[in-house]
Amino acid sequence: MPTSDSPINPFETAKQQIDIVADLIGLDVGVREVLKHPKRELTVNFPVRMDDGSYRVYTGHRVQYNMARGPTKGGIRYHPQVTLDEVRALAAWMTWKCAVVNIPYGGAKGGVVCDPKKLSHGELERLTRRFASEIAPIIGPEMDIPAPDVYTDSQTMAWIMDTYSMLKGYSVPGVVTGKPISLGGSEGRGEATGRGCAYVIREAAKDVGTKVKGSAVAVQGFGNAGSVAANLLYDEQGAKIVAVSDSKGGIYKADGLNPHDVEAHKQKTGSVVNYPGTKALTNDELLQSKVDILIPAALENQITKKNADKIQAKIVAEAANGPTLPEADTILFQKGITVLPDVLANAGGVTVSYFEWAQDIQGYFWPLDEVNRRLESVMVRSYADVHKAALAHKVHNRTAAYALAIQRVVDAIKIRGIYP
Repeated sequence: MPTSDSPINPFETAKQQIDIVADLIGLDVGVREVLKHPKRELTVNFPVRMDDGSYRVYTGHRVQYNMARGPTKGGIRYHPQVTLDEVRALAAWMTWKCAVVNIPYGGAKGGVVCDPKKLSHGELERLTRRFASEIAPIIGPEMDIPAPDVYTDSQTMAWIMDTYSMLKGYSVPGVVTGKPISLGGSEGRGEATGRGCAYVIREAAKDVGTKVKGSAVAVQGFGNAGSVAANLLYDEQGAKIVAVSDSKGGIYKADGLNPHDVEAHKQKTGSVVNYPGTKALTNDELLQSKVDILIPAALENQITKKNADKIQAKIVAEAANGPTLPEADTILFQKGITVLPDVLANAGGVTVSYFEWAQDIQGYFWPLDEVNRRLESVMVRSYADVHKAALAHKVHNRTAAYALAIQRVVDAIKIRGIYP
């Protein structure tokens, strides 16, 4: 067992969450073992030619966790601290996420150990294309569909789509999602994670007995998901955004920030820090600030048993993957704080990725209002399913979401049986 000072292994956290639910819904040992093991893992070490003519070897991973409900789906991240266990955990969480919103996918995840901030545009392209060629045998529209994640974007997906298409000899837009619109991307995909989160917050607020309008909101991680959620809560629901942060620090303003202006400041300076008229605060201070709604939208393992009792928000909406540890969940539940778990709160991204894939397969594309209408329908229904399960099992929303998702995956495994 890790000591309190040891690094937290995200895959151990993911397996711990499976055990909690398995006990709740009475799964036998054999099924638990199936759920705790990824179906397929590929680790590749590949050379990339740098701008100065030298070569550097990078390591990448692709984990396909479970295919019982359909082809796997999940992002590819570029980060210096990518590990195989992190990718395993993220692939597991993607499996449950797809099942929570009831779309016909299993979960996958990928990552390359690199610091993209130190790579030129050309080096990033060569790294991406080489990694895509290495994992090409196990991806495809019927097998495994990558998407953007930390420090990857629509350009990254365009390079992967083009590389895969060159290997096939014809254009295959459905091999990835999160592509540019011109290559078969979907309207609304860029803001889908934040939009889905905003829809779920709206629904949860009704059950908590509060209104989003006028509520104080803090956002940890003012990137794509965090900034979009903040903008939509501000523009469409009348929330008051009082604190935001990024990797360089945070800012606070009691009477509220205009998130669009903060976003413009970040685009200009590279950070939300030093936005005029605000008080500086750390990420820890932001998490513990007195707000109604807290949106962790950064990296995992942010809310732990060390700080959970200091969280003051009424609603914690996880726009990030894995920001809350299991022991922290228990503390928050005992405090009466409503946690909207990542497998529900940030599932808007994979939902619209599914829409994009479906549009690519059909060669027929929907207008933005239809994409958003369909997304809202999925998120509202999924929140209602999770809330109903939480009340039925008398548990917090994460365990309820996992119970719902894992039962759906187990049903698929049992109905399909074991081949041969």
